[in-house]
Amino acid sequence: MALQHDPRQNHLLAALSKDEYQCLAPHLERAELKLGESLVESGKVMHHVYFPTDSIVSLLCVMEDGDSTEIAVVGAEGIVGISLFMGGETTPSRAIVQSAGSAYRLKGQLLKDEFDRASTLQHLLLRYTQALITQMAQTAVCNRHHSLDQQLCRWLLLSLDRLPTNELVMTQELIANMLGVRREGVTESAGKLQRAGLISYHRGHISILDRPGLEARVCECYAVVKKEYDRLLSYRRPG
Repeated sequence: MALQHDPRQNHLLAALSKDEYQCLAPHLERAELKLGESLVESGKVMHHVYFPTDSIVSLLCVMEDGDSTEIAVVGAEGIVGISLFMGGETTPSRAIVQSAGSAYRLKGQLLKDEFDRASTLQHLLLRYTQALITQMAQTAVCNRHHSLDQQLCRWLLLSLDRLPTNELVMTQELIANMLGVRREGVTESAGKLQRAGLISYHRGHISILDRPGLEARVCECYAVVKKEYDRLLSYRRPG
């Protein structure tokens, strides 16, 4: 059976009122996002926002020497391009596809027009932005204070929360770039998790075998982020 695509697989779009959704729906363009594809470049003016459905996008802080570190992940719960409706137009971070899949693209001006109407969409986007800021802040704390093993568990669980399956396609090199660490460190940490029976890793495919086991090993940062997302984005789809 062919996969059915629906913009309302994105939680923000699903939470809109019927009238608001119908205003945006004709302008939503489905996009297939490829692994490693860049959606937003540092300092570049943005013209579109993206509502992921079954894909994950990483927001990365990039240094002058080209090194980068992930500061947040965005999946079906959110939107890529908050600087457009927040008034900044550009951002110093990059947005790179971490897990391939689909998203719905919308012209930034259309989103801003709806946002400026003080609509349901405005309240949803502001709450989402607060949750995203929490994730960014907690990621910075985690990278400074917790072990690589704990960081990897956090990253796996946050990714798992944003996917419809328990599998990720991601090389250790890409994970290292996301976490801002050496590849050898990721190899060692992933090996520990595999030997413990928590994950299975083979040729860039990661399967989560024991989620409770990962949750038992992760630092408190994952729970802080998840609690804030649940608190701020626990809306129901209008009938």
